[in-house]
Amino acid sequence: MYDLTGFQRDLLYVIAGYDEPHGLAIKDALEEYYEGEIHHGRLYPNLDTLVEKGLVEKGKKDRRTNVYNVTKRGRRELEARREWEDQYLGESTIRA
Repeated sequence: MYDLTGFQRDLLYVIAGYDEPHGLAIKDALEEYYEGEIHHGRLYPNLDTLVEKGLVEKGKKDRRTNVYNVTKRGRRELEARREWEDQYLGESTIRA
């Protein structure tokens, strides 16, 4: 996961949070988080990168719509990332 961009990590988190999201649902979630428009030219190449890295599977909902799912490897990477973050951001280390 260390070799992903922040945007790619955000994509992975969003996909993990939904059941077979399609591209526009992912785009909508990211636009809400980023508070701005996510262009197709940014979204789909990054989704393809996650597929190529084996972190996400791409399937077909119908002739025009792809759906995405996090793979087992992708889930392991997310869990490892959370453990890594927790060592720095766990309850005992966060100060108000």
